[in-house]
Amino acid sequence: MAGKNKKKKGGNAVAQNRKARRDYQISETLEAGLQLTGTEVKSLRAGRASLNEAFAGEKHGEIYLLNAHIPVYEGAANIFNHEPNRDRKLLLHRKQMAHLIGAQKQKGMALVPLKIYFNNRGLAKLELALGEGKKSYDKRETVKTRDWDRQKARLLRDKG
Repeated sequence: MAGKNKKKKGGNAVAQNRKARRDYQISETLEAGLQLTGTEVKSLRAGRASLNEAFAGEKHGEIYLLNAHIPVYEGAANIFNHEPNRDRKLLLHRKQMAHLIGAQKQKGMALVPLKIYFNNRGLAKLELALGEGKKSYDKRETVKTRDWDRQKARLLRDKG
């Protein structure tokens, strides 16, 4: 009997923040829902979004996704189109919000959005990370170890 193709968590990535793992030391990640309008969802389904300059922060006791760019949906000339860089509310439990806000205020950590994707039910989700900024020498050390691991694997593959 053939096995079913199961989608892995976060499989349908619409937008990724590629520099996040390079610039931040990620300590934990979690999944958050996004409060979106209809044209934003249509634009995301078309695969058009950018998280390059995005970050998350606290406003009025809630956590919002700030500076994420979801372009205007061009499928129809719609008077109900959204603002491309508006603040979007993240849907989290109260305990999760309290934990993230506390870590951000006390430890000086940053809330970094890693990617936006659609889950198995078709809902737009955001993978949010709690991370600490890396120094430039930490970034160089990461690149150095990654290059050495590649060389080591190459040598073992050729000789072994």
